[in-house]
Amino acid sequence: MGNHIQIEFLNISAEQAELLIAGLSNIGFDGFEEVGENLKAFIASEDFDSIAVEELAANYDCSFIQSVIEETNWNAVWESNFQPVVVDDFVSIRAGFHAPIEGVQYELTITPKMSFGTGHHATTYMMIQQMRQIDFAGKTVFDFGTGTGVLAILAEKIGASLITAIDNDDWSVENSIENIEKNHCSRIQLIKSNSVVLNRNFDIILANINKNVILENLPDLKKQLTPGGVLLLSGLLKDDESDILNATNSLFLQLIDKQERNNWICLQLRH
Repeated sequence: MGNHIQIEFLNISAEQAELLIAGLSNIGFDGFEEVGENLKAFIASEDFDSIAVEELAANYDCSFIQSVIEETNWNAVWESNFQPVVVDDFVSIRAGFHAPIEGVQYELTITPKMSFGTGHHATTYMMIQQMRQIDFAGKTVFDFGTGTGVLAILAEKIGASLITAIDNDDWSVENSIENIEKNHCSRIQLIKSNSVVLNRNFDIILANINKNVILENLPDLKKQLTPGGVLLLSGLLKDDESDILNATNSLFLQLIDKQERNNWICLQLRH
């Protein structure tokens, strides 16, 4: 893994931050940190597109500064700002260097590297809350875009019989392997893949990515969902809702529940 680029947007509103995170996710950024009125975003140097970032900043009328983080410094930067997350009394997410957290049903240990999905972001937080409502016992699960592996790990903890987790990013796959081992999971099959087509069926599909990726892959996700199965979608802004529901309605997926948090939404649908 080489160097990373850090982009810091200055003096922005909460709404600008949410919109920037969505836009940056679409162009390959997968690490974010909000510090006061500033937003830091991280991407591997080889994936960085300066023109795309400049266009995004112009669209949302904000300025940024750019810096390089050397490979050897990356973990120290990430760990120095990583704080535990507690989702109600259901799940806590902490790093190995944090003290155990009492009063929750499940405690997950996630190495704080740059893979997206520590529970800090609203979309991961809502996915976890929605997962609490679903019966995972003995179910087969597909985690599309697993990131840190946090949702796959939780799926095993709450009873899934087999979880298939995929991501197309080397760093995410490496990080997921560490986290799966750290949480003593044995029922997660991790695959590096650019394709959502696995030619098997799943009782529950988790997709916390972004609007464009979800829309592109929705028909194939539906084909792999068992009748009566649950599809849980996030990585979506409130403004994405109509486009997503138009697509899911055309595939005869029934909306069961919708949740909102900080201008983001999470949708639970049933085959």
